[in-house]
Amino acid sequence: MIEAVGLTKRYGAKTAVHNLSFQVRPGAVTGFLGPNGSGKSTTMRMMLGLDRPTSGHVTIGGHAFRSLPNAPRQVGALLDAKAVHGGRSARNHLLCLAQLAGIPAARVDEVLGVVGLQDVAKKRSNGFSLGMGQRLGIAAALLGDPQVLLFDEPVNGLDPEGILWVRNLMKQLASEGRTVFVSSHLMSEMALTADHLIVIGRGQLLSDMSIKDFISANSADFARVRTPADRPEEREKLTASLTKAGGGVMPEPDGALRVTGLPLSRISDLAHASDVRLWELSPHQASLEEAYMRMTQGAVDYRSTTDAKEGLQLPPPGYGQPGFEGYGQPGHAPQPPPEVPQQGWYAPPPPGQNPYAVTPAPAPTATPDRTERKTSEDSR
Repeated sequence: MIEAVGLTKRYGAKTAVHNLSFQVRPGAVTGFLGPNGSGKSTTMRMMLGLDRPTSGHVTIGGHAFRSLPNAPRQVGALLDAKAVHGGRSARNHLLCLAQLAGIPAARVDEVLGVVGLQDVAKKRSNGFSLGMGQRLGIAAALLGDPQVLLFDEPVNGLDPEGILWVRNLMKQLASEGRTVFVSSHLMSEMALTADHLIVIGRGQLLSDMSIKDFISANSADFARVRTPADRPEEREKLTASLTKAGGGVMPEPDGALRVTGLPLSRISDLAHASDVRLWELSPHQASLEEAYMRMTQGAVDYRSTTDAKEGLQLPPPGYGQPGFEGYGQPGHAPQPPPEVPQQGWYAPPPPGQNPYAVTPAPAPTATPDRTERKTSEDSR
């Protein structure tokens, strides 16, 4: 089990992590979420003893990472898949790690097979793609068959087959009773992989609960109800009945009703009691992405703006020169340049107005050869 108590890390005047406390329990995949700059990487580095906390502490199995005997046999981690000597082959890289931890060389070939790199084991890692590098990093984390595993963006650069493989691997490791801690920005993948979520924002804990409870707590669940379209009186009757029972009713653009505050069984009973036939009665729950965005909307440090493309649009020919419409006339301000067609910020000039076009030289007049002239004279 991983336990953080009052974890704080400051870099000068900046506080990256502030008074962070949580537990990561074995037997489940725990997702670690937060916006960019929220302190996730700093927290994971403190877990592995790479950064020393300003205050507080974090333990793995009741001990600080640096005090664990033969830590690679107990904790496996993937923080940066690029942290590999590019001149070494995949097998030699893992073999070096195995020798440092007293792990048998046969284990190297086992993990290469687990991550699917057995066919490129003798190739240098500097020629690996991003996805292959991720697989090599996961192999290094699995090398000591540890009980605690930490992964930072493990599916980065993987193809769909690789993403599915990582998802199943995480679940399998957790089902074996291991502690699995995964940081990722892919909400759709976290929704399919994680059992529990720890969410931080600006270095502070925002949420620590199961994924199901997190979605319910940060979204408004509702039911969609649809009555026959050719019977508006039934729709009005059902609306009155649901409102009287304490439900919230809002019309949807497609003619359905959005009902909140009442379970589906209660809605069905009220419709039956009102003698209203239902064409649809379905529950709706927000996705993890929707719940996450709602939770962290106040903790985002980097927000994008609309690109106005200021200064990139070219003025029309003659703009600002005498003879141009509106030039020098009272009350006529210079007109803005015309809008560039939406095909990128550069629009090619119209035909005949390209200053870089080369005017082709006139083709030489063809002179009939001697054979043609002789034939013509013979004919005469």
